[in-house]
Amino acid sequence: MNPITLTLTVLLVAAGAGLAPFSPIVAAILIGLGVLVFLSLRIANAWERAVVLRAGRFAGVKGPGLYWMVPVIDRVAAVVDGRIQTTAFNAEQALTRDTVPVNVDAIIFWQVADARKAAIDIQDYRQAIDRVAQTSLREMIGSSMLSALLSDRKAADERLGDVIGGKTAAWGITVMSVEIRDVAIPVALQDAMSRQAQAERERQARVILGAAELEIAGKFVEAAEIYGRSPTALQLRAMNIIYETTKERGATILMPTSMVDSMNPAAAVALAEAAKRG
Repeated sequence: MNPITLTLTVLLVAAGAGLAPFSPIVAAILIGLGVLVFLSLRIANAWERAVVLRAGRFAGVKGPGLYWMVPVIDRVAAVVDGRIQTTAFNAEQALTRDTVPVNVDAIIFWQVADARKAAIDIQDYRQAIDRVAQTSLREMIGSSMLSALLSDRKAADERLGDVIGGKTAAWGITVMSVEIRDVAIPVALQDAMSRQAQAERERQARVILGAAELEIAGKFVEAAEIYGRSPTALQLRAMNIIYETTKERGATILMPTSMVDSMNPAAAVALAEAAKRG
């Protein structure tokens, strides 16, 4: 019976007994009931859940809004925040699988899904989440290569979230997500990695340049075979090169007579004109 029902019952009994509504006895009873109501009434915010114990045993989870408690017998063991919360954690000087020391900072988003378990099954769930997150982060770093940790953070986040969520589920805690904010490596190692990356880029540039030279050489071989089968084409090409050179630079080129005779320009022009008419 809650205090309001008890008050109404007292008034009805007093009326049936012929007592005046404002007699000293009724007034004392009403004052006592008012104090009882004041001690019994509780208010929980929209995001709060109150874990109530009755005579030391779990009685239920109250809230949000108004709820009643039996004075002396009932007590609130914990008020649990049901909103999504964040916890920052880190791992300093943790060794990766390839024995590289790194400092990793991360943040976890979590929410209390079961207020009863969070309040009764574990002493301090906030501290436990922080400890579990740090331990899981170090385990994940120790089983990962540095290159994978730097290049694929999304996979590392998902893996870390699954591990932490599996451990906190027994406490009524749901892990929403885990995000690795920063992976710091020693300065000396950063310089070595920078030199390695630069050397790798130079190697790739040389490989690309060699592939281009090989392709150009192949084209030259094909051109040489064509010119070998048709000397006239070679003469026309030589004359075209001379023309393009003088046209662009506006210079006069002096050529030996023997070279001009070897080109046989008259025959080359005649063949070109015949090819056009054909």
